[in-house]
Amino acid sequence: MTKEAPLILASGSPFRKQLMDAAGLIFAAEPASIDEREIEAPLAAAGASAESIALALAKAKASEVAGRHSASFVIGSDQVMSMDGRLFHKCTSVEMARDQLRSMRGRTHRLSSAISIVRDDREVWSHVSVADMTFRNFSDAFLDDYIERAGPKVLLTVGAYSYEGLGQQLFEKVEGDFFTIIGLPMLPLLAALRDLAIIPR
Repeated sequence: MTKEAPLILASGSPFRKQLMDAAGLIFAAEPASIDEREIEAPLAAAGASAESIALALAKAKASEVAGRHSASFVIGSDQVMSMDGRLFHKCTSVEMARDQLRSMRGRTHRLSSAISIVRDDREVWSHVSVADMTFRNFSDAFLDDYIERAGPKVLLTVGAYSYEGLGQQLFEKVEGDFFTIIGLPMLPLLAALRDLAIIPR
């Protein structure tokens, strides 16, 4: 990575920042200023897939930040949660989270995690990975205990769980890698950064 072309993560997510820090990457973090629902709504209305929507949001984030940083490689990322054609968003109350988890137990939802790298006004790379997440048929007693122990943290993620923490107790089966579940597919990203000569091969 050269001084003239720094790496920027277009996100305020502490989870994504931790993943990149752990990988030893040198980067700045700067949240994008976009209206995600404004971008998502027409795509969803037109029947776009969750993967396409995640990619569009990731590119929008990267492009917005890249517009402020000439020659920088900007990483935008987004994750969309879907089930049976429905898109999910973060719950606005603990009770909403409880109801959502209750309605999804014993069922499988999909996490689509997208990355876009933009330099100036050009997308130079993009990728989307998916993870299929199957909740076990947990009891109401377990759900009550989970909600009490997790507290307001259930409002921080779209699925009302943190897979790297207490949320792993919700699951029966997971098909997908850890990084996709957290929201930043690191192995494809690192390969792209090597191909772009941003980090050593």
